[in-house]
Amino acid sequence: MLRHALCIFCLVLSGLMVLIVPSAYAQTIDDFDQTQLPSEDPTPMLTEASEIDIDKLAKEFNLPSRILNPRIESQRLELLLLPLTEKQLAAASEAWQRIVQEQTQDVVDATLRVSEMDGETADLFRGRVAKLAEERRHLFDNFVLVLNDWQKKGGNADEIAKYRAYRSSIIIDEIRNADVETLRQRTVKWLAARDGGIEVAIDGAVVVMSLLGLLFVARIIRAVTRRWMGRVKGMSFLMAAFLGGLFYWLTLAIGLILVLSLLGMDVTPLFALVGGASFILAFAMQETIANFFSGLMIMMNKPFDEGDYVDLEGFAAGTVQQTNLISTTIATVDNKIIAVPNNRVWNSVITNVTASATRRVDMVFGISYSDSIGHAINLLEEMIEAHPLALETPAPVICVGELADSSVNLLCRPWSKTEDYWELYWDMQQVVKERFDAEGISIPFPQRSVHLEKANPDLET
Repeated sequence: MLRHALCIFCLVLSGLMVLIVPSAYAQTIDDFDQTQLPSEDPTPMLTEASEIDIDKLAKEFNLPSRILNPRIESQRLELLLLPLTEKQLAAASEAWQRIVQEQTQDVVDATLRVSEMDGETADLFRGRVAKLAEERRHLFDNFVLVLNDWQKKGGNADEIAKYRAYRSSIIIDEIRNADVETLRQRTVKWLAARDGGIEVAIDGAVVVMSLLGLLFVARIIRAVTRRWMGRVKGMSFLMAAFLGGLFYWLTLAIGLILVLSLLGMDVTPLFALVGGASFILAFAMQETIANFFSGLMIMMNKPFDEGDYVDLEGFAAGTVQQTNLISTTIATVDNKIIAVPNNRVWNSVITNVTASATRRVDMVFGISYSDSIGHAINLLEEMIEAHPLALETPAPVICVGELADSSVNLLCRPWSKTEDYWELYWDMQQVVKERFDAEGISIPFPQRSVHLEKANPDLET
């Protein structure tokens, strides 16, 4: 949070510098112009009535004159364009191109006149030409508004592309042919303009502040979602974590789209871009998509949850640490971390060892054929009853399981809590061996008797 606060402070400080420094610089230039500039100004006025006859232009294209007013604000123009049809917008685009063309000619003429000067006079007049170009930028913005509205209402894509290319070529060629001092002064004018650098700084600050606020709100929504989902009966931790992350990213995405829309940005191309990219990625990432839907199936069907010990057909066994939409992370008993693609997990036989609260501990103890079976069974029952981890219910099963080659195998099957399984198993191995030794019951090991017979003497001769 401290880093975020410092970033916001720096951004606000930069905005104040943009507001104060260029304004002071511009004021100094204007004062100097009034005292030292010659009476003849080589830069023509941008929107003199004698240069652009708006009424005549509106009558020629059969359009309302207020739509073609060069000084109209962009927000007002955007509202006036709403009722116009596609044909009217086509005519408005041509009319605005003519306005931009005439004003561009004024900028070119003024630039040529300044190029004939030298010294301090040329430097001072460059600032006036920069101001003229900055005012013309407002016309370009309105021209783009008309083109955008024409495009939205089904305008000819080729014609619109020609108009846009005309605008771009003017801007690029002017920048390429301008000298360093002219570019610097134009940059200063743009930074000091309310609809230029100041607006960009304000919009940037709004986006940054909105993003910070959205991050805070999204984290709260994620935490509340996980907590609420955790109270739903039958809801797994994996599904709760997935839904929390889903709402987190949805909050950020929808919030940013709303902020950009409020700032006047057209977000419609974003949806078209996402749609086109999704179509391409669907072919390029088929395995990933299969893992994605397999992850959804795992979360909905809940064959396991975080913390469960699972066995995936022998190729992976361990405790589930995390499951996302792509892979499942498993920690083995020797603390190895295995990331298994969800598609392979879902298509395998999943054995959840710790899904139940209790487990049966299966053990086999062999005694000699010469030992008493009844006595051995009684000893096993006593040891099971005395062990604190063995459950009384369900009752343990102790019986003869097999008459093997070298021993009588007794089955011993007590029940324990799942987390006590291995401790009970290991304890019983030691306790039974020690008790059988004390009671004189032997635990035989496999053995084979070999009888040697003397060969037939007749065969030797």
